[in-house]
Amino acid sequence: MLTATCHCGAVRVELPRRPRSLTSCNCSICRRYGTLWAYYKPSSIRVVCAAGATSSYSWGHRTIRFVRCDTCGCVTHYERDGSPERSVGVNARNVDPAELGSVRVRRLDGAATWKYLD
Repeated sequence: MLTATCHCGAVRVELPRRPRSLTSCNCSICRRYGTLWAYYKPSSIRVVCAAGATSSYSWGHRTIRFVRCDTCGCVTHYERDGSPERSVGVNARNVDPAELGSVRVRRLDGAATWKYLD
């Protein structure tokens, strides 16, 4: 099991395994957040924090909620509205880099085509 932890430790996301790949997206929000996304089924992760420890931000069509720690501000993950079968994006920048090893990083052109560049 891996754990993604915000800077202050108030929010932890427990992950079942190393991700198969990571996504570096250049869309307007991911570029600003500086995230590196790992994707999981919602039922396979566990977010551990006190009630009220997080806030979220949605924009545009409001189909994705970006969740962050209220204390240190680290973006921990995003959740999609709609089907519970849709993936959750976990910010792998919050995982100890030694735990990720040589996981492949894919570049997603979220600024224009929404296609992977590799």
